[in-house]
Amino acid sequence: MHQLWLKPGKERSLQRRHPWIYATAVARVSGTPGAGDLVGVHGADGRWLAWAAYAPDSAIRARCWSFDEADRIDRHWLAARVREAVGRRDRLAPVSDALRLVYGEADRLPGLIVDRYADQLVVQLQAPGVQAHSDVLVEALCEASGCHHAFERSDSALRARESLSTPAGPARGGERGVLRGREPPERIQVREHGLAYWVDVRRGHKTGFYIDQRDNRRLALELARELASTLGRAPRALNAFCYTGSFSVVMARGGARDSVSVDSSADALALGRANVELNGLEAEAVQWRCDDVFEQLRALREAAERFDLIVLDPPKFASSHHHVERAARAYKDINLNALRLLQPRGVLMTFSCSGAIDVDLFQKIVAGAVIDAGVDCVMRSRLGPGEDHPMLMTHPEGEYLKGLLLQRL
Repeated sequence: MHQLWLKPGKERSLQRRHPWIYATAVARVSGTPGAGDLVGVHGADGRWLAWAAYAPDSAIRARCWSFDEADRIDRHWLAARVREAVGRRDRLAPVSDALRLVYGEADRLPGLIVDRYADQLVVQLQAPGVQAHSDVLVEALCEASGCHHAFERSDSALRARESLSTPAGPARGGERGVLRGREPPERIQVREHGLAYWVDVRRGHKTGFYIDQRDNRRLALELARELASTLGRAPRALNAFCYTGSFSVVMARGGARDSVSVDSSADALALGRANVELNGLEAEAVQWRCDDVFEQLRALREAAERFDLIVLDPPKFASSHHHVERAARAYKDINLNALRLLQPRGVLMTFSCSGAIDVDLFQKIVAGAVIDAGVDCVMRSRLGPGEDHPMLMTHPEGEYLKGLLLQRL
């Protein structure tokens, strides 16, 4: 058994059950543990603190499996964690068959992300510990979920930061490929709140779909209906960074017409059109524009366009704290232009998925945009991901998606 000792004072975060151990906190390690090997973690005084998976080349030098010394981190322990995670999502099955089944640290499986699309699992192995046990984890996932097909879509940039190699074998992990069963089809149809969507799990963003926005899509549908009632007409909606048009679909179902959906990917927009057709909606309800969203927002302003309901759901602008200043300028820009396009009594749903931008900073950025736009707005609520994306209270880094629901007065 390999052992890891922390520098004096560095045990405090583990005593608060934070699951990460940074390289700068490590005093010494016994032996030469490899990537993913189990280490017992001790304070400077020799007191046992945790079981962790070692990562010799990562800034996060170890990720904690357990803070219970009696635990044995073996295939039975890992399979039990998988069953618990999957079981916690059972109550969501009637709502959707697109679910996050495992969410890393929040499910005590650090570095493992698993999404379900109908009978297809999509797996991300983002840390050495879960990669080392991928065979056991995939087997447990298939058994617990009843799915027989698992496909890997690991983020290559994150794997590079973790210095993860690409080991051989049918279920050993390596960025992309079949882990179990067959190759995924070109499109998988999923259901959510009575609507249907096509998902491309092989080439789409993240694992193919923004599962985390499930509850916010439902809210957008309700907002479109609310606006139709209060305005006495069909609201006009703008979906910026629309991807495959899931927000466009729900807003059209809620009564929005002559809406505009913008994304820079022609392939994503093609799938968006297919999603409108799949749900029996009028093709004319949504205009699709393949363009840079920043430029399109400015063009819409110059054309004096106006909208009653706007969704801003951009990709991650800040991948680390080094990019926060640049990201803040980008968030300010898109929100400022969106607010200038918003009709009085109109509603803006604005989001950030940058983990480096916390809730308070995001709200401050958007407040600055409100001031510069010269409009009066109230914040109706803060928004976040669905309950299948929980945040471990001792690991606030797990909170990435945050949003605000604003209404112009």
